[in-house]
Amino acid sequence: MHDTTSAVAGPRAGRREWIGLAVLALPTLLVSIDVYVMLLALPYLSTDLGAGGTQQLWIIDIYGFMLSGFLVTMGTLGDRIGRRRLLLIGASAFAVASVVSAYSRSPEMLIAARGVLGVAGATLAPSTLSLITTLFRDARQRGTAIGIWAMCFSAGAIIGPLVGGAMLEHFWWGSVFLLGVPAMVLLLVLGPVLLPEYRDAGAGRLDLASVALSMAAILPIIYGLKELAKSGWSAGALSAIVVGLALGVVFVRRQRALASPLLDVRLFAHRSFSAALVSILFGTLLMGAIMMFITQHFELVQGLSPLQAGVWMLPAVAANTVSFMVSPMLARRFRPAYCIGGGLAISVAGLVVITQVQTASAPGLLASGFALIFLGAGPLVTLGTGLVIGSAPQEKAGSAAAINETSGQFGFALGIAALGSIGAAVYRATIAVPDGVPAAAARAARESITGAASAAAGLPAQAGEALLAPARDAYTSGLNVVAAVSAVLLAAVAVLAATLLRHVPPTGRAEQDEQAAADEPALQTAG
Repeated sequence: MHDTTSAVAGPRAGRREWIGLAVLALPTLLVSIDVYVMLLALPYLSTDLGAGGTQQLWIIDIYGFMLSGFLVTMGTLGDRIGRRRLLLIGASAFAVASVVSAYSRSPEMLIAARGVLGVAGATLAPSTLSLITTLFRDARQRGTAIGIWAMCFSAGAIIGPLVGGAMLEHFWWGSVFLLGVPAMVLLLVLGPVLLPEYRDAGAGRLDLASVALSMAAILPIIYGLKELAKSGWSAGALSAIVVGLALGVVFVRRQRALASPLLDVRLFAHRSFSAALVSILFGTLLMGAIMMFITQHFELVQGLSPLQAGVWMLPAVAANTVSFMVSPMLARRFRPAYCIGGGLAISVAGLVVITQVQTASAPGLLASGFALIFLGAGPLVTLGTGLVIGSAPQEKAGSAAAINETSGQFGFALGIAALGSIGAAVYRATIAVPDGVPAAAARAARESITGAASAAAGLPAQAGEALLAPARDAYTSGLNVVAAVSAVLLAAVAVLAATLLRHVPPTGRAEQDEQAAADEPALQTAG
C-alpha cells in the first residue's frame, strides 16, 4: 500500500499544471454555488411551475440522492476509463442538464434534469480531486493544490446565497442554474489541452451488480437521514437506514470476493486513510450542520434578508480561505496530526462563542463564532483529504477521492439529522406560546421557527410579534445547546485525530530523509 509518509518526492509542477488546477477549481466553485442557490430559487420556481409540496421536496433532494448514490461508482469508473475522459463527459452532461433545468416547463421536467445534474456532479468531485494527484506529484505542491480545491468547494456554500440573491433580484429563477455553464464550457475547451489523462491499465470490468448494491446501500441511508432531519424519529426512516446498512454489509462482502472490486476495501486497512476519513466524517457532521442553524438565526431570529445574511457570513469565507492556504505550509514544519488537532481546537472556540449568542445579540457575535469555526476547519479538510488521497496507490486515487466525498455527504446528512433533532427538541421544550393565539398558529409555532414565522405572517402585527418573540428565544436556546454539544464532540475528534495520525511526519520530511540516506554513501566515499 502506497503511503504519503514514505513516498519519494515527485517532479515539481510548473505553470501548465497550475493553470490546469484553475481549470479544475473554477467548475468546483461554481457547482458548489449552484447547489446552494437552489434553496433561494425554490419559492420562485414553485410558483412559476405550480410545484406542489412533494414535488418541491423532490426538486431539492433528487440532486443529493443521485450525487451520493453514484459517487463510488464514478470514482472507480474514472480509474477504469480515464479520469479526464470521465470529467469531460460529466462536464458536458452537467452543462446540458443545467440549461434544461433553467428552461424547464414543468416540475417533472425540472426533477428529471436535477437528477441528471446529480449523476453528472458525481463525476466532477472525484475526477477533479484524483486529477490533482496526477498533476502534482510533489507532496508539498499537492497539499497547496488540494487546499485551493477545497477552498473553492467550501466557499461556494457561503457565496451561493449572495450570488443567488443578487441574480434573483435582477433575473428569472432559471438564471441560477446557468451559473456553472460557462465554467463547464471552459473545462471542455481547455481540459483536453491542460489536463493529463490517467487510467488503470490493469483494472478489470465494471461489476454492475456491485454498482446496484452500492446504490441500494447508500440511497436508503441518505433518505432515512433526510427524513429524520425533516420529520424527526419515525419507523420508516429508521427502517430505511437499517436496510441500507444491511445491504452495505452485502456490498462489502462482495467486494472482498471480487478480483476487480468496485471499491477496494483494503484501503480501509491503511491507518492514515481510515483515521483521516473518520476525522473528516465527524468533523463534517459537527461543523457542516451548524451552518444551517447560523443561517436560519440570521434570517429568522435577527430578521436579515438572505443577501444580508450572506454578507455577515463573508468573514467565514475569508477565514476559510486563509486557513486552507496556510494549512499546507504549516504541515511542512509540523506533523499533520498537530495541525489538524490545533485547528479543531480553534473551531471548538468558535462553537463556544456561539453558545453565548442571545436573541438580541448583534450579528457580529454570531459571525465571529462562525468565522472561528471555519478558520479551524482548514487543516482537517486540506490535510485530511491529502492523507486520504495520498494513502492510496495512484491507480486507486479516483476510488479514494470518491470515498472521501461520500464520507462528507454522509457526515453532512447525519449532522443535519442528529443535531437538527437536538435543536428541534430544545425548541419544542422551551417555546412558550402566548395565550390567545389561534390553535392552528400555535401548533405551527410549536413545530419549528419557520412554522412560527409563517403563522405570524397571517396574524395582526402585534399578535404576530408576540408569537415570534418566544419562538426566537426558543430557537436561540436550541442553537446554544447544539453548539455546546458540537464543541464537546469536536474536542474529542481533535484528540482522536492528533492521536491516530501522530505517526505521519511533516509534509516532505520523509522524502528529504530518504534523499539524505541515499546521498550518505556518496559522501562517505568522497570522504
